[in-house]
Order: sequence, then structure tokens, then C-alpha cells
Amino acid sequence: MAGQLDTLQIQEFLPHRYPFLLVDRVVETEPGVRLLGLKNVTFNEPFFQGHFPKEPIMPGVLILEALAQGTGLLASATEPETLGKGVTYYLVGIDKARFKRPVVPGDQLMLEINYLKNKRNIWSFACRAEVDGEFVASANIMCAASVP
Repeated sequence: MAGQLDTLQIQEFLPHRYPFLLVDRVVETEPGVRLLGLKNVTFNEPFFQGHFPKEPIMPGVLILEALAQGTGLLASATEPETLGKGVTYYLVGIDKARFKRPVVPGDQLMLEINYLKNKRNIWSFACRAEVDGEFVASANIMCAASVP
């Protein structure tokens, strides 16, 4: 996996597709260390129709899902020979989730994924989301790879 990925390249590693692919671009990858990705939040997102239509905000669970998708991408970059293209990642745990401020249409969500450990195919990451350098959400996320 290259250091940067566009949406089409991300789709080679994640099974998610619109409207559930929540990482638009990977801007930096350091295998075994961290990944920086971004999600452009637009008013056209289908969840805005029903999630507080008069005051649209991105659901917190979807911010966590965007971070979780980033964990799969970092795991793929860390062990590409076994966890690369075609591997499905399952969310197996979320700890210490915190939310600070709403994410609204027009925001660019910066996703920072930091590798913590891998034990018995359970990958652990410290994740953080920001908008314009301001803290939005964080969580420790665990995923497991389903190797074909």
C-alpha cells in the first residue's frame, strides 16, 4: 500500500461502498505506526435527511465507523502480504469513545489512526478525529481480520 490513496485505491482494500465508505482519501501512511485519512462531509450524505434535519450533524457512530475503516487500512499497510487486498476487517471493540463537538456539512474530518498492538489477530488502535485542528472524537478501536 502506498503512502497516499484515493477513493478508488481505498476500495481495493475495504469492502465498503457508497454510502458506507467513509474514508475519502489517505494522505499519509507509516506502516506499523499511523495513518492519516480524511472524510469530506457534504450535505448530500444520506444520513443528514433524518439526523436532525433542521440542524444536520454527522452521527457519532459514523465518525467511529470512519475511524474503524481507517484501522483496516493501517492493518493492511502494516502486513500487506497477509492482510492486503481482499481481506475483510470486523469491528470487535470500542473503548473510551469520546465526542467533543458536532461534525456538520462542509467539514473535513481528519482521521488519525495510531497502531497500539496486535495479539492473536486482534488489532488495537488509538484513534482521533479532528476538524480544522480541533478535537471532535476519539476512541480505542479493535478490529480482527478475516483472512481468506
